[in-house]
Amino acid sequence: MAQTVFAAAATPIIPIVGNDGFPVHRIFCVGRNYAAHAAEMGHSVDREAPFYFNKSAHSLLLSGNDMPYPPRTHDLHHEMELVVAIGAQAKNVTADKAMDVVFGYACGLDMTRRDLQAAAKDKRRPWDTGKDFENAAIIAPITVAADVGPLKDQAIQLTVNGETRQEATLADMVWSVPEIIADLSTLYTLQPGDLVMTGTPAGVGAVTPGDVLRGTIGDLTPVETTIT
Repeated sequence: MAQTVFAAAATPIIPIVGNDGFPVHRIFCVGRNYAAHAAEMGHSVDREAPFYFNKSAHSLLLSGNDMPYPPRTHDLHHEMELVVAIGAQAKNVTADKAMDVVFGYACGLDMTRRDLQAAAKDKRRPWDTGKDFENAAIIAPITVAADVGPLKDQAIQLTVNGETRQEATLADMVWSVPEIIADLSTLYTLQPGDLVMTGTPAGVGAVTPGDVLRGTIGDLTPVETTIT
C-alpha cells in the first residue's frame, strides 16, 4: 500500500443507541419530498421520480455539539429530516425488498446556506456551496430499525428556542423510504455506511447565533444543536 504525504482523514462515526458506532460512507439527500415544502420554495413536486443531492461525509456534525455559523452566508436555514442508515449493499432492489438493507434511523438537520443555494439556482449551477459544507449534516444517534418498528406516520417536528418551526408526519412524504431506496439503488450501488436524508417538511427558516435547535421524530433520539 502506498504511503500518503499526510494523514488520511478519519472516517466519521455516528453513535448507535445501545451499540457500537456507525462509520459513515456517503450522505444522499432527497429534494422536495414534502409537497408543502416544495410549495413554500416556489416549486411543484416532480412525481415521476425523486431527485437527489449529496453531502460529504465530512460535513457531519454529531448532535449535541454547537454549530459555528458558516462563512459567506447571511441566510442559514434549518431543514429537519428523517435519516435512514443503510446496512447492506443494494443495487437495483425493488421497493418490496428495500427495507431489508435498512440498518436504522436517526433524526437529522440538513443545514443550508439558502442565499448561496438561491444564487446557484438562478445561474443554473450546482447547489454544492449551499448544501455541502462543514457541519451541514447534523445527525443524532442512530436507532436500530428492529428497535423502532415501522416508521409510517410518526410526527416530525423542529423547534427553535422552544418555538415550533416545522411540524408534519412522515406520511406526508411524497416518496416513501422503500421507494427512495429502490430508486436510489438504480443510480448507485448503495453500501453499508451510506445515509439517506429523506427531505424536509414546510416551515424552513433562518437561524442566527444563539439559537437552540431541537428536532424530534417519534421515539428516535432528538437532534440538537446551538448556533454559535
